[in-house]
Amino acid sequence: MRTIILGGLAVLSIFNFAFAQYIGPNAVKTYSTVEEVIKKPVDGAEVSFQGYLLKKVGNKKYIFSDGTGEIRVDIDNDIFPNVAVGAKTKVEVKGEIEKDFLESPEIDVDIIQVMEK
Repeated sequence: MRTIILGGLAVLSIFNFAFAQYIGPNAVKTYSTVEEVIKKPVDGAEVSFQGYLLKKVGNKKYIFSDGTGEIRVDIDNDIFPNVAVGAKTKVEVKGEIEKDFLESPEIDVDIIQVMEK
């Protein structure tokens, strides 16, 4: 019985390490608002926002707003949802910041999900 309990605890500790995340110095920050990105963009940093695609401004380019600000997002056609998405469709976007020298930041979207219509 003792062996089973110890084995179970060992398995649980493995799962805890699998979901652990480093939060010390030099940890990669995940931005949760557009306002944060606009104030201090870090090229390659991860983002996760909920908000709206306000308008299309180019090939694969949209203006996204989460209510704290607006930012350009780049969404490849192969990851764009297979449903109609308009300015009133709430979506979640996850991706990373692209910040080129002397240009405003944009988000390279890896995942987009429709939250509600």
